[in-house]
Amino acid sequence: MSEAENKTGVFTVAEIDKPVERDTSRSNQKKCFFEKYVQPCLAELLGTGLFVFVGCASVIGNAGSAGVIQPAVSHGLALGVVIMVFGQISGGHFNPAVSLSAYLCGGMELLLLVPYVLAQMLGGLAGAGLTKAVFPSSMYDASLGAAFSVTSNDLAAITLAEVIMTTFLTLVVCMGAINSQTSSPLAPFGIGLTVTANILAGGKLSGACMNPARAFGPAAVANHWKHNWIFWVGPICGALITASLVR
Repeated sequence: MSEAENKTGVFTVAEIDKPVERDTSRSNQKKCFFEKYVQPCLAELLGTGLFVFVGCASVIGNAGSAGVIQPAVSHGLALGVVIMVFGQISGGHFNPAVSLSAYLCGGMELLLLVPYVLAQMLGGLAGAGLTKAVFPSSMYDASLGAAFSVTSNDLAAITLAEVIMTTFLTLVVCMGAINSQTSSPLAPFGIGLTVTANILAGGKLSGACMNPARAFGPAAVANHWKHNWIFWVGPICGALITASLVR
């Protein structure tokens, strides 16, 4: 075979291979984008929806009871389970305050912060909507759809309680799941227990929300917005305190 024929053969093979390599590269880029940005947001939406549904259902089912054991255990167990299931995909936040503290502590990209929060808010709406769909209207209305209500007039004390409890929760998340020097495989269990402990401690005071998405969903579905700002200001301040402590 002549030198010219060799060159022609090499040129032809290279020309055929290039589009295949380019298509493979594009496919990998699409897969990388989906796994890095779309899939985590879907996990946050689904996980938040399941968590809010179980949490709201436990509150509605506990209506008329003086105790907070049922809501405390239900919220804690549900959160621990969804973190265990979805944690490897999205980090298992399911809470705008947790996402904020995770970003400030270097646990996630800024590009994902707003999509995470939006997904969590939609998940809260979906979970609260499903709760309304499955419970009789008499039970749903009696508990305000598990929306948070403030019984005390001391709004400053209630807000401070939310700040303290959210600081505790976000500190456990950042130190137990994000910080490489202190992270533990038992983080989902510890985070769930923290939520349970906070609700047992502060459930009678503020409801122990610690999660704006958990407050937003039931408030929007039941149209009960009284003092809803507390459950945004308290958790956000708690997240900022945690970030300053960890940093």
